[in-house]
Amino acid sequence: MNTLHINTPRKLVYFFAMALLVFTVGESSGNPLPPPAAEEAQPTMHNYLIGPGDSVNIIVWRNPEVSMSVPVRPDGKITTPLVDDLPASGKTSSQLARDIEKALAKYIQDPVVTVIVTGFVGPYSEQIRVIGQAAKPQALPYREGMSLMDVLIAVGGITEFASGNKASIIRGVGEKQQKLAVRLDDLINEGDISANTPMYPGDILVIPESFF
Repeated sequence: MNTLHINTPRKLVYFFAMALLVFTVGESSGNPLPPPAAEEAQPTMHNYLIGPGDSVNIIVWRNPEVSMSVPVRPDGKITTPLVDDLPASGKTSSQLARDIEKALAKYIQDPVVTVIVTGFVGPYSEQIRVIGQAAKPQALPYREGMSLMDVLIAVGGITEFASGNKASIIRGVGEKQQKLAVRLDDLINEGDISANTPMYPGDILVIPESFF
């Protein structure tokens, strides 16, 4: 009896120690406990970049004579009465405003500039291009949160000769280029929202012709 009372606590301690060891090994092995469900990744905020063909409204505080709306030329530059050939393409409106302030500082003391983009085209590298059997193939300015459905609405859908479920998105350039299959027929004809997918700046949507 004395032996039983002395050894039982030791056995219990040994049992719990082994259980803890097994649990710890399981955590570090190839079969860990399933982690808690991760929250869906939030899309990265996209800052609009000015491109050739955009119109920008330049407002210089307390200096209306140099405040005006100007187009961004095909070479990506703008010209104002006191600023010649200032690069604008590829910049945000805030970045362009700071550059204009630096240029105007030669003529105006402590200029305060605000730039508002009033015509949206965007730089060529960020435009969404739709080629092939779209009703209106074209290049579209990228919009924050743009989806495949938004692109199809903008181009008027696909033609009757399109092989929609064999369409693809070409994403990236050079060695990082990817070709992603998309199902336009399922999205348009069946209303299958799972076939909708986010679009990214510079994507090319290729819609092939059906030969059957």
